[in-house]
Amino acid sequence: MSEPEILQTHVSHGGRLHFCRHESELCGGPMRFAVYLPPAATLGPVPAVWWLSGLTCTDENFMVKAGAQQHAARLGVALIAPDTSPRDTGTPSEDDDWDLGTGAGFYVDATAEPWAARYRMESWLTEELPAVVASAFPVDLGRQSVSGHSMGGHGALTLALRHPGRYRAVSAFSPICSPTRCPWGEKALGAYLGPDRSAWAGHDASLLVADAPPGLELLVDQGLADEFLAVQLKPALLVAACAGAGVSLDLRERAGYDHSYYYIASFIGEHLDWHAERLA
Repeated sequence: MSEPEILQTHVSHGGRLHFCRHESELCGGPMRFAVYLPPAATLGPVPAVWWLSGLTCTDENFMVKAGAQQHAARLGVALIAPDTSPRDTGTPSEDDDWDLGTGAGFYVDATAEPWAARYRMESWLTEELPAVVASAFPVDLGRQSVSGHSMGGHGALTLALRHPGRYRAVSAFSPICSPTRCPWGEKALGAYLGPDRSAWAGHDASLLVADAPPGLELLVDQGLADEFLAVQLKPALLVAACAGAGVSLDLRERAGYDHSYYYIASFIGEHLDWHAERLA
């Protein structure tokens, strides 16, 4: 395990925001992530909320645009924002499309060529990166939760469902609720996992909830003016699946709000309050 290199540090709401890089064994090269430590971290380890970003994003988008640090400082929780893919790997076609390859790792471990060697996002996020973060920063990963937006909302939901007991809470903004049944998901899962659609099902939140652990609570936020709502996001599929499986889903629909960070910034405080209650 490599020690992280801190590339930038900024003071924010009394805490410290670090932009970092480490050499990933799983992804075969450098990977970036950001960590915000609230003022309470000077006194000892604090719980952590992971944030998974959407298509085309980096480790910076959430930390720069969401206004989350003020809430994290108030609540005494750390924020961890990983990058959305490996970068500059030399993988053929990784920069051909904005919704596949660079900035579009989809939070899966690729099994199909040419992606399998470097695009191992699920293992990086659940195995390697937590150990790297815990070795360098005062975070208590016995108290961690996960959230995200769009592709990252898909990632938050599926990682929580695929790794029961790892996260004390999970929420999502505008998630891709059923990637096996939308163009973004079909393109990404087909490329990373191959043409066998049965392999895709293990990365579809609306299918995974059928085997959800007892007591799981989901918080999902959705803007009703989101241009991707009907074709790509399809929250009705998740609503129906949760109802059928008896899973608690709090769907907060927001009239007039779109898919942007203006929307996320409006309600991130509510989500972090919800997470903090479950991380206490």
